[in-house]
Amino acid sequence: MTETNDVSEAVPEPNEQPSPNGAPEASGPAEPQGQEIDRDARMWAMVCHLAGLVGVIGSLVVWLIKKEDSPFIDEQGKEAVNFQLTMLIYGIVAGLLCFACIGFILAPALGITALILLIIAAIKANDGHHYRYPPYLIIRFIK
Repeated sequence: MTETNDVSEAVPEPNEQPSPNGAPEASGPAEPQGQEIDRDARMWAMVCHLAGLVGVIGSLVVWLIKKEDSPFIDEQGKEAVNFQLTMLIYGIVAGLLCFACIGFILAPALGITALILLIIAAIKANDGHHYRYPPYLIIRFIK
């Protein structure tokens, strides 16, 4: 009896290219829509996030004015407004918890976290990435 050993090699799919280490890499478009986001849309999406530095009103105004210009601006504007509304609610809760002395720790931590996430979102939006804030931190009021 002879035994045959079937050695099957990993064959990359037609839309994949092998990387230098042998693992297949996807070569498809980076954007889900299959089109590159123009520079103006990326800039306004970034402004939607950075307008949150003045509060939820800043992000809301920029989003309402520019949402018709691009689906990317609309998506990132909704994300920025949802984040700002969520941070407003968390800030109110942290303020109320100051009466229990817990808010004095929560409020600065919330502010620092919000600032860091806002800057990350602005940078990602300017790079053309469809950024989503962490789902465990944000309440999606606007879908």
